[in-house]
Amino acid sequence: MEAIPIAIFWSAAAWTLFRRKEALLYLFFASMSFGSFAAIPTEVTGGLTLTPTPIVAMLLIARQLGSARGMAQAFDAAMKRSGLLLLFLFWLVACVVTVFMPRFFANMVQIVPVRAGALSDTALLVPTVQNVSQFIYIGISVLAVFSFAGMLREPAMRRHALAALCLGAAMTVLTGFLDLASQFLPLDSVLEAFRTASYALLTDVEILDSKRVVGLMPEASSFGGLSLSFLAALYFFRRAMPAGTLRDRVVPVLMGLLLLLAWLSTSSAAYLGIGVFGAAAAAEWCWRLLAAGRNPYLRRGLSSEFWLGAAALGVALWIVIAVPQILDPMREMVDVMVLQKSGTSSFEERGMWTRVSWQALMATHGLGVGLGGTRASNFAVALASNVGLLGAAFYFMFVLQSLLLRRARPGDEEGRALLSAIRWCYLPPFATSLMVGTAPDFGLSNAFLYGFAAAIAMPPLRTATLALHRLRHVTQPSSAPRLAIDRRTAHGDA
Repeated sequence: MEAIPIAIFWSAAAWTLFRRKEALLYLFFASMSFGSFAAIPTEVTGGLTLTPTPIVAMLLIARQLGSARGMAQAFDAAMKRSGLLLLFLFWLVACVVTVFMPRFFANMVQIVPVRAGALSDTALLVPTVQNVSQFIYIGISVLAVFSFAGMLREPAMRRHALAALCLGAAMTVLTGFLDLASQFLPLDSVLEAFRTASYALLTDVEILDSKRVVGLMPEASSFGGLSLSFLAALYFFRRAMPAGTLRDRVVPVLMGLLLLLAWLSTSSAAYLGIGVFGAAAAAEWCWRLLAAGRNPYLRRGLSSEFWLGAAALGVALWIVIAVPQILDPMREMVDVMVLQKSGTSSFEERGMWTRVSWQALMATHGLGVGLGGTRASNFAVALASNVGLLGAAFYFMFVLQSLLLRRARPGDEEGRALLSAIRWCYLPPFATSLMVGTAPDFGLSNAFLYGFAAAIAMPPLRTATLALHRLRHVTQPSSAPRLAIDRRTAHGDA
């Protein structure tokens, strides 16, 4: 049974590899909801789980950077301070720290092992295979940023990227409702064919007599985070989409379903992420009202959003006043999953991960223990403890550059709207990563956002090529005019 989904995936990957580049974009986002599926049997990889998304990302990297032109563009971006230099320096520091620190501080520093089955134990730092696997994962994410930065410089490709986001959201909705329906329909055998990862899968957990929806992700928190990421992306990116059925009808439906599934995941991180998303949406609306200027993309929908939000708030208040007991299940769920979270063993265990990892960073004098050296329950601590304070500084400077300092070209109103969407949709998933982020890898979703922001700030490929051609034409004039002059001169002398 497992061979069928593996064959389907590789057939789709082979087909998209030889199509136009946008086909890989669609497959990239569609694969994100299959986080518990091993695209290569774990017996072949020695227990290492390779899910579809990193594999598609590697195909995308090979397609974009596998040519001399793509490599030249990537090298140029890596050497420019206004390009991806800070990200390249982060990767370089991470490489040096991973090669030397696990050996230099071997048996001297307490860490929380990354390997499965040791999540509640501490151990002494030693070089392990996790150093290699985590370096590979973060290398894929870094190279994906370079690939997206080169691929998304053309407006047509940007529109494909936004449509691909919708496809990824639709796949998340589909897998979520299939998992929800498995309580009532005989779908377990179908879902189990896609749950072949070697790490622990928490797919049958119940909270308050309700099944936690996990879709085809390893656990409810990862599915809730995925739903939240797509929800935020669709909400903020939809203004830059061309008018039509996709933007005006499909996207609102997808957002409503994603919000419902994030709630049904009963993930405390997802609940807090929903709160951050609501605050970000309100702040973004005020920013568009006051500072968007005459940008037609950013001004789009201001009045309708205000009246829709006011109507929704009025209906909610009326329901609460008329039938106050209707909120009891919701209040009980929030109380159990958020307010009482600090008293659970899971909260204490994750707190221990973060505490030990921070102490490991201090014990190495801020140098770090290497990628894959320790795990935390906070992305910032996981990153700093793995790559050191210098590597973390390069990374967060790059994030600030991507979100705050990049600017679209003059007259590119669509680019301004896209950069605004990137900034705002980054906030809710980042907030949840500060609660549940265990690995230093910033992930392929963020790689897409970073690469997209860099691509918008760069000139289009055709413009750059034309400028280079004109420069060569000016600096190297053809010999035909000179030859004509020489002939006229010779004729006059005769």
